[in-house]
Amino acid sequence: MPFKYDADGHIVLQEVNGQKLPVFVHPDGKEAPLDGDGTVSTIGRLNAEAKGHREAKEAAEAALKPFKDAGLTDAAAAAKALLTVKNLDDKKLVDAGEVEKVKAEAIKAVEEKYAPIVAERDQLQGALVAEKVGGSFARSQMIAEKLAIPADLVQARFGDAFKVEGGNVVAYDKGGNKIFSRSNPGEVAGFDEALGVLIEQYPYRDQILKGSGANGGGASGGNGGGGGKRAISRAQFESMSPADQSAAARDQNVTITD
Repeated sequence: MPFKYDADGHIVLQEVNGQKLPVFVHPDGKEAPLDGDGTVSTIGRLNAEAKGHREAKEAAEAALKPFKDAGLTDAAAAAKALLTVKNLDDKKLVDAGEVEKVKAEAIKAVEEKYAPIVAERDQLQGALVAEKVGGSFARSQMIAEKLAIPADLVQARFGDAFKVEGGNVVAYDKGGNKIFSRSNPGEVAGFDEALGVLIEQYPYRDQILKGSGANGGGASGGNGGGGGKRAISRAQFESMSPADQSAAARDQNVTITD
């Protein structure tokens, strides 16, 4: 990916959390600051995870090798045979099917006993998800500053894209893929960054952005509603595709604000 240079031939820097980071131009024309130290750290972590997966795979293959060498390729049949042998070893002179019946009844009794606890757990889990996802929408700086509709309407439209995983709010695009950060490669995008990506892909985004010439939630599309004039922020402009940026720059009715 190439650096972005200014008119004087210097690499463009963007301040992020007190650091001045170089701006890179992605293959799709989008620009984003790149945290080199964060990227190196992420690469190291991913390499360690890959090593762990490889070692686990090798351990599993080693554990299964005796069964493979013995010609046991039917896992279900092998499990049933082992269970029968275990019953005989335990001097349980009953059919293996009866043993399984007894086990199933015992499991059912335990499940019924703890069903209320499981239901309460699921209810608390649902409340946690509602608080973390709903709270993220309510506290979003992007919604407050850039959108012309309230947070509850934004959540009604985009809330299904967010899930709680490992205690963190994670967003997925319409293809079911996690949304990753452009400025921190290898890390999932934060809430506002992910919401910005989802809004960028939304076909009616101009109707919900402030200063787009629309009146917010209930505004109609087309050229009416704002006298032809509209303002877009620098962040919105930089999130556009190169073609859209070129069109916006030539449009005399568009004003880019910082």
